[in-house]
Amino acid sequence: TPHGKRLNVVVGPNGTGKSTILCAICLGLGGQPPHLGRADDARQFIKHEKDQAIIEIELAPHPGGVVHTFKRVIDRDRGSERGKGGGASTYFVNGKKVNKKSVVELVSGSYHIHIDNLCTFLPQDKVGNFSGFDKQSLLVETEKSLSMNLHLTHEKLIEMEKELSTSGTDVNSLKEELEKLRKEQERIEREKELMEQRATLLEKLDLLEKKRAWLTFDQKREEAKRAKEEREKLKKAKKEADRGLRPLKVKMEEAEAKRGQVQARFKSLENKAKKDRAAYEKHLNQSTRMWDENLDSEMSEYRTIDAHQRNAEKAVNKCKARLAELEKEGNDLPDVKELEAEAKKVHEEMRAYRQKIEADKKKQRTALGRIKDAESERKQSERELDVIKDDKKLRLQRLLGQRKNLKDSYAFVSQNRKMFRRPVWGPIAADVVPNDQLSAKFIEQHVSTATWTSYVVECREDYDLLYREVREKLKVPINIVQVDPKKNGAAPRRVYSDEKFQLLKNEHGFRGYMDEMITASPSVAQALMNRHNIHAVLVGDDAVQNSLDRKDLVNFLCTKEGGGTQNACFFYTNSGVPFRCTTKLSRYSGEVLEEYQQVPDARILKPGTDPSRRTALQERIAQCEATIEELRPGVDEAQGRIDAMTKEGGGLAKRQKEIGKDKQYIKQFRKRVDNAQDKLAEAEENANGDTDRMKADQIKKIKTIINKSIEGAEKAGTAHDAAMKSTAALTGVKMMEGGLSERLQKISDELYEKEKETAELANQLKAADDDYNFKKEKLKKLLKEAEEFAPRDVWDERLQREDLPSDLDEVFDAIEEAKQKIDSITDNPHLLRQYEERKKEIALLEEQLESAGSEKERRLQDLSDKLENYQSRLTNIISQVNVKFSAYMSEVNCAGEIRLYKGGSENSDNDGRVGTLQLQGLGDRDPRQVPRGVGPPGPLGPDPLGRGALREHDHVPHGPTEPHEESVPVRRRDKPGPRRAERAARVQADRRELHGHARIARPERPLRTVLPDHAQAPAEPRGDGERGHHGAVRLQRAAQLRKPA
Repeated sequence: TPHGKRLNVVVGPNGTGKSTILCAICLGLGGQPPHLGRADDARQFIKHEKDQAIIEIELAPHPGGVVHTFKRVIDRDRGSERGKGGGASTYFVNGKKVNKKSVVELVSGSYHIHIDNLCTFLPQDKVGNFSGFDKQSLLVETEKSLSMNLHLTHEKLIEMEKELSTSGTDVNSLKEELEKLRKEQERIEREKELMEQRATLLEKLDLLEKKRAWLTFDQKREEAKRAKEEREKLKKAKKEADRGLRPLKVKMEEAEAKRGQVQARFKSLENKAKKDRAAYEKHLNQSTRMWDENLDSEMSEYRTIDAHQRNAEKAVNKCKARLAELEKEGNDLPDVKELEAEAKKVHEEMRAYRQKIEADKKKQRTALGRIKDAESERKQSERELDVIKDDKKLRLQRLLGQRKNLKDSYAFVSQNRKMFRRPVWGPIAADVVPNDQLSAKFIEQHVSTATWTSYVVECREDYDLLYREVREKLKVPINIVQVDPKKNGAAPRRVYSDEKFQLLKNEHGFRGYMDEMITASPSVAQALMNRHNIHAVLVGDDAVQNSLDRKDLVNFLCTKEGGGTQNACFFYTNSGVPFRCTTKLSRYSGEVLEEYQQVPDARILKPGTDPSRRTALQERIAQCEATIEELRPGVDEAQGRIDAMTKEGGGLAKRQKEIGKDKQYIKQFRKRVDNAQDKLAEAEENANGDTDRMKADQIKKIKTIINKSIEGAEKAGTAHDAAMKSTAALTGVKMMEGGLSERLQKISDELYEKEKETAELANQLKAADDDYNFKKEKLKKLLKEAEEFAPRDVWDERLQREDLPSDLDEVFDAIEEAKQKIDSITDNPHLLRQYEERKKEIALLEEQLESAGSEKERRLQDLSDKLENYQSRLTNIISQVNVKFSAYMSEVNCAGEIRLYKGGSENSDNDGRVGTLQLQGLGDRDPRQVPRGVGPPGPLGPDPLGRGALREHDHVPHGPTEPHEESVPVRRRDKPGPRRAERAARVQADRRELHGHARIARPERPLRTVLPDHAQAPAEPRGDGERGHHGAVRLQRAAQLRKPA
């Protein structure tokens, strides 16, 4: 600036990022968010709707040193959700990943930049903290900015003086501590007695539990014995019951045998009675029928012999007339041989038609079968294709199956879409359809996983609603991207003009931009363009590699058409292998840095199914449709021929039926003629019969019928007598069977009751046997456990002690009582160790009481030596700072100086302020007092960023009094010499002058240094000879250093 090469100013209106630069410097050099006073979590500094914040700082190197580039990456998705973002940051130094501690050590050790020191770095939101420093804090921060070794020496002096100030009371403290330890030892001894009592109780409890195990075994053994006795008793009862069943079964078998014999006899008699009744009814029916039917018929026939003669003559005349009519009708009928020849011809023609029709139908059936198979295969393939065609749905199902949180958030969105004002899209991975698998690899590599799992909303109200319902209420992590629906469909702003893109396309092998390689809803596409600039990413093929090797493609892409440089990102393939190239412009050298990375296979955007499977199904459907189209005309043509031949065959069939009817009619006609001739012959025979002979024959028949009727009546009487005898015998046998059945029922009931009792005994025996076996197995288990827990041969003598109860219930009570006593005594396994440690501490304190006097003199001498060295170093540094400050004030048309005051000095007339700064203006202006915290007047005003780093010529040597505090020799003497005694006296006098507070820079009397508000603090030289540090130093207050006597 015009005001000096050391002053750097960032100017700009509100909101242009001045504070952002400060925040980036602080966080990039290892600072933490609380130091900025704006947030507690580093992730809150990530820009809205971004996943990462990247800070990169390159510090000016030391002369001949290495350039260090510090990089910090803050990831929104890393670290604990409820934490402070400690795990969200990744640190890099010169591209190598390191931890935070390494960054802080490098920044503070090599560059002497202490971000947590407000004199080095003063954020805007911490100005109030600086102004609120008390005198002690101001001195500490000033020393840190001047020299870290100086500050450490000061802290060491304070610590030593604290120890020295309390050394006068060390003996009393040791005595009090010794008394305290002895009392505590008494308490520990009492607790030790309780612990010994507890150990005794534990030992007794162990014996009781072992005793309980064996008493339990003994008790269960007695129960097993009783169960065995009960089982044996039931066995005997079961055997007795089985023996009682045998006589009843024998009686039962004998009664059943007798009843069987009676039933067989009854059945025989019943069959005989049935036969006798049947014979009686047969003879009676024959006699009756012979008399009733045959006699009446024969008598009627005898009376009608004359009438039959007259009727026979009439029948002869009628048959002759019917025969004449038939002969006349037969003359008009066709010839049978002609009909048979015509029928044969028609049959041959119909057979030929049937053969042709059957051949066509066979071909048609074959074709239709192939068509049916093709249609079935096509439908099956179409169903499979419909299932796998919805690739977005399959990808969504896979994505939700792999991420439970995403599944929960998607369930809420899909079930509550009516709650939102505008459509909600997502997850983005389920809405994006790449043009091909290579495009899927490219865009998945370019877009972050957090974006793929994000939801897209079109208004702020939907954003707040979704975040509140899912993130806050359901406690489910969710990523949300808000877009402007008015910008949907708008042409993206390309980084290359149309002319340059055509050149890239024609000569360098680029196919287009990444947003052209996918299909997505407008809102999702806008979200991808906003977050990842896919509309600015080029996609190419193998030809791009040739341009990279020979045509300096990267430089061409990074050159703006209007002048200047720009970053570039593009994807391409090399021999079919996909790669990604990103470029970055170095902030200092301006060189284009290239980074190449092989693109892995897509995981999120990979197809829901194998693409070859979809292609195979489509080819199969096309093949089936071609087969159907090829076979359909042949089927229709065959059907036409079949219909035509069927129609022609129908006429032949009709004619064949007519011929058949004619032949059947002729056949029936001939039968009618034969019947008429037979009837005529019969009628003539009837008409020519002998009437007298017929009457004599008829009388003979009547006599025969009367004789047979009388004979049948006699046989019926005989059969009736036999049937009555059989019925009487059958009745007696039936009564005998009833008596046997009643007796058999009584025996059966008695046997049932006995069997029931026996079955009950069998059930009881089985239950007793199961109970015995169960107790036996349990007894074995208890024996095994008891032997393992307390072997009888080892513990039997101790378990039989008289002080141990012998009853199981008493053992249980004793165990419960012992447990209560044990629980009442708190277990302290470290008590014995504490007891021994207290004994050692008491012995050590007793020794310390003896050596406390000599130790105090040694510490006093050590403090005096180090204090003298510290005063010399501080005085030298302040004098050098005063020279630099005077020169700086001259540059801003002012005059001033830094004075180092001794506490209580007469010259320290600052009216209670930390210090005063005399500023003398140029010309005729009068000097004026500038209060602390206010910068020098003039056009510069307060420094918004703090002073810049000191240059190499800003080195301020510390002179010969600068040796590190570690190099101060410590002299030990049993008795102090005269010189040491004189120094000790001076230190004691100085302490008395400090109002009796034996402290160096204690809070009541801090050391102070008078410095201007914007003075450059020189750095303490390091041991390796490097000069100065490069951290900005900003001092808002002065401090006064009181030089000790």
